[in-house]
Amino acid sequence: MAKITLSNMRHSYLAQPSSDDDWALKQLDLEWEDGGAYALLGPSGCGKTTLLNIISGLLVPSHGKILFDETDVSHLPPNKRHIAQVFQFPVIYDTMTVYDNLAFPLRNRGVDEKTVDARVREVAEMTDLTQMLKRRASKLTADGKQKISLGRGMVRTDVNAILFDEPLTVIDPHLKFQLRSKLKELHHRVKRTMIYVTHDQTEALTFADKVVVMNMGKVVQTGTPVDLFEKPQHTFVGHFIGSPGMNIFPCDVHSGQAYVGGEKIATANIAGENVSRAEIGIRPEFISFSDDGLPARIMRVSDTGRFNIVEAECMGQSLKLLIDEGAEIPADNVKLNFDPANTRIYVDGWLSGSEGAQ
Repeated sequence: MAKITLSNMRHSYLAQPSSDDDWALKQLDLEWEDGGAYALLGPSGCGKTTLLNIISGLLVPSHGKILFDETDVSHLPPNKRHIAQVFQFPVIYDTMTVYDNLAFPLRNRGVDEKTVDARVREVAEMTDLTQMLKRRASKLTADGKQKISLGRGMVRTDVNAILFDEPLTVIDPHLKFQLRSKLKELHHRVKRTMIYVTHDQTEALTFADKVVVMNMGKVVQTGTPVDLFEKPQHTFVGHFIGSPGMNIFPCDVHSGQAYVGGEKIATANIAGENVSRAEIGIRPEFISFSDDGLPARIMRVSDTGRFNIVEAECMGQSLKLLIDEGAEIPADNVKLNFDPANTRIYVDGWLSGSEGAQ
């Protein structure tokens, strides 16, 4: 196992990149602690898989270094990095049994058969494959085959990290929860560094201790699931995390305070001087109906079962609220209250100023 450090990292698939858009990965400086569970989360095309392939050695970065502990591995081939990688689609040997598939990485490295047998049976028990060890892999369902891929990633004891590139893509939706839970359980048991690539926020937030949110080749925030939800550092994070995402709407700033339609909005932070593009961000969970507040008009109510999503127009802005099932929704004289502790000013997309202003 190893601490993984990416220093001054950039990558382009072009020989001579000439503009910012030519870089698949822009400036990256990241550090992942030994034994942690991490997720790379972002939309398709944001650079997640490129970054994962650089870590594994399938790609050599255009600029910067990759360190495993304090050793520079930037130009080492994959077989020298001791990395296990689980891909989007199962990579297995259909003609082999499940047992032989799990044993293959060890036999390929000359491990004695007694150790091979012990490791295969231990990993099979972890991945619920014990009853299938004698079956040919070709006879298994997609989730069974992907379990073999997961098992092969864990059967070696000499790996520095296990990398997962959207490993649940081919899994039926009703089985995804089970495999996500299994991965989390496996991490607690084996305590190896795991990095999980996904565009699905549920997968990322349920698996990882820390999530790296990416957009357009950049890291916009790294933090715990609670950090990302409660205090997004960028409006992209607020919009991407949560369902519905964070309400984001323009505001004016005077003396560091936010104003919408001439009304001052109490916020948890203040803006700096010479503000250009300013916005307010507040999650639907932190807007409520009140006797005293900003006037609004209900536009639509969607019943999702556990709660209602209420769409309202307030001060010329379209907002969404999450209201508990059964709670009263006023028909007229609607007023909204914004929780000041969870209402923030963003300037040019980034969280602005210091906390504590009201």
